[in-house]
Amino acid sequence: MKMKFALIPIAIVALLGGFFAYKLTQPRNDFVQSAMVGQPVPAFVLPPISESRPGVQTSDLRDGKPKLVNFFASWCLPCRVEAPFLDRLEREGATIVAIAISDEGEDVDRFLAEYGNPFARIGDDENAQIQLEFGSSQVPETFVVDGEGVIRYHHIGDIAERDIPVLLRELEKAGR
Repeated sequence: MKMKFALIPIAIVALLGGFFAYKLTQPRNDFVQSAMVGQPVPAFVLPPISESRPGVQTSDLRDGKPKLVNFFASWCLPCRVEAPFLDRLEREGATIVAIAISDEGEDVDRFLAEYGNPFARIGDDENAQIQLEFGSSQVPETFVVDGEGVIRYHHIGDIAERDIPVLLRELEKAGR
């Protein structure tokens, strides 16, 4: 009788181990449906963080042209990794608006000098208030916003080579 009860914890551990092993073999799903997709961007006015570009406000995202809105920070390592892919998106015709999170102008200027500046505008979200209103919780994150100021797509994390066609396709869809 005692032997049967001793096997219960072993069976539970084996089942949990099998479940975790199965989950590790499944393909990763990078897409998380944001609650903000389909919603208008929040009302905001952000001053410029750098003299190299003007600040950002809601009306800049409602000018009839779709845009990428990229939340980044100079202190963010994945933001450095995605920088060449943002440059490529700009070269391919994407208009990219940046919102710098909890950053300093001098640090942003150094970041842009080292990693490039594909941004049409760069706003200073000193306390990450606008980031939270967009439904973003980390950097980097990128949103596709249509010309009417409605969020159409949300990319979480840094942009990689495989994401460029997806983002260009989403921008095209947002422009229709």
